[in-house]
Amino acid sequence: MLTADRSLPTPMRAEILALAAQELHPRGAGVAALRLVQAHFGWVSTPHLREVAELLDMSADDLDGVATYFNLLFRRPVGRHVIMLCDSVSCWIMGREPLCAHLCRKLGIRPGETTADNAMTLLPTVCIGHCDHAPAMLVDSTLHGNVDAAMLDHLIDTLRVTP
Repeated sequence: MLTADRSLPTPMRAEILALAAQELHPRGAGVAALRLVQAHFGWVSTPHLREVAELLDMSADDLDGVATYFNLLFRRPVGRHVIMLCDSVSCWIMGREPLCAHLCRKLGIRPGETTADNAMTLLPTVCIGHCDHAPAMLVDSTLHGNVDAAMLDHLIDTLRVTP
C-alpha cells in the first residue's frame, strides 16, 4: 500500500473523472470516488480528499461533509482489519457492552483506537441492520451476528494470523 502523502495515481484520477462523467453533476460521484481512494490507500487523507474534490469540482469542505457522514469511509488511518461493533439499542439489550469490554481487554485498546501492531481498529457503529441476530458486528466487510465472547476470541485469533 502506498503512503497517504502521495498524489492519487494517474489511473485512479482517470477513473474518478469517468465516474463523474456518468453523473448529472460530478459531485454525485463523491462516495464512489472516496471508496476508490480508500480501497487503494486504506483511508482517505486530507490531501487525497482535496484532490478528489478538485476533480469533482466541489469544495474540500463539502466533500469532507460527505466523507464524515458515511461511517464506512475512514478519515484517519485504521488497522489492517476494522471491527465495527454495533451500538444500536437491540445490540445493547443483547449484551453489546460486555462484548465491547471483552474486545477492549483482548486487544488492549479502547473503541476508536488501533492496536500497537496496526492489525486491528475497533470502532463503534450505528445500527447495521442485523437486529434479529444481535449483538452484531462487521469485521472488514463480513457481517457477524449472535456474537459472544467465544466467537470474538476465535475471530481475533484468526485475524491476528491473517494479513
